[in-house]
Amino acid sequence: MSDALTRIAAALERLAPAPLPAPDFQAEAFVWHTEPDRLEPVATVSRVDIGLLVGVDRSRDTLLANTRHFAKGLPANNALLWGARGMGKSSLVKAVHAQVRAEGLDLKIVELARDDLPSVSRLLAQLRAAPHQFILFCDDLSFSHDGQHYKSLKAVLDGGIEGRPANVLLYATSNRRHLMPRDMIENERSTAITPGEAVEEKVSLSDRFGLWLGFHPCSQDEYLAMIRGYCAAHGVVVSDDRLQAEAVEWQATRGARSGLVAWQFFLDLAAREGVPLCG
Repeated sequence: MSDALTRIAAALERLAPAPLPAPDFQAEAFVWHTEPDRLEPVATVSRVDIGLLVGVDRSRDTLLANTRHFAKGLPANNALLWGARGMGKSSLVKAVHAQVRAEGLDLKIVELARDDLPSVSRLLAQLRAAPHQFILFCDDLSFSHDGQHYKSLKAVLDGGIEGRPANVLLYATSNRRHLMPRDMIENERSTAITPGEAVEEKVSLSDRFGLWLGFHPCSQDEYLAMIRGYCAAHGVVVSDDRLQAEAVEWQATRGARSGLVAWQFFLDLAAREGVPLCG
C-alpha cells in the first residue's frame, strides 16, 4: 500500500506545475501576464516627454509631486485620472514615471490589464517582497456587472487584512469619474433590493482614490500648441499659417479635438514632410 501511495505522490508531483522563478526586477517597466503568472520586462516604454503635454499643467504638477513623494518612501495617494478620451491620461502617468526616474529615484511601473484584476493579489505578493517602489498602472478602468473585478480593485485600495504593500501605489485611468456608466448606476439603483447600499458602494469606489485628476476637451489654442510642440521636438518645419489651416481641417474631419487627434495629425504631417520619427 505504501509503495502505491509513493508512486501516486510521485506522479502528482510530476504533474504539478514547476515553481515560478523569482522575477528579475532589473528593467524599469513590466507588464503583468497570467497563465502562467509572470512579470514581462518592457525593453522600451512607449511615451512622450512630459514637456510636450499641453493643457494639463495642474494635473501634471499634482501627479509629479505625489509620485516623487512615493519614490522617496514618503506618504502618497492612489490616483484616478478620469475624463475625456485622448487627452493624455495614460501619457501623463508614463511621462511622470520617466521624469521621476530621470531625477535618480528608484521607481518601477507595472501595467495591469483590467481583465487581469482578479489576479492582483498574486501580483502584489510578488511586488511586496521586492526592494523597489512600484506604480501599479491600470489603464482604461471601468466596471460593468462583473463583481469580481470590482472586488479585486477594492482589495487593492482598501488593503484587506494584509494591507496594500507599502512599496506599491495604484494609478488608474478611466473615461468615467465613478468607474461605472451612468445608465448602469441608475439601473442598479432601481432594481436593488435595498436601494442604495450595494450600488453606492460601487459608486464610492472612486472615492478610495486619494487623488482625482480631471481631463477635459482641449481648446483650439491648446490643440495647436500640442502640434507646434511636436514639430519643434522632432524638427518638422512648416509655416504657422499652413500648420493652422491643415490642423483645423484635420480636426474637422475627425469631428473631435484632443491630444490624440493632435498627435495623429502630426504623424501625417511629419510623413508628408519626409521627417522620420526616432524614439
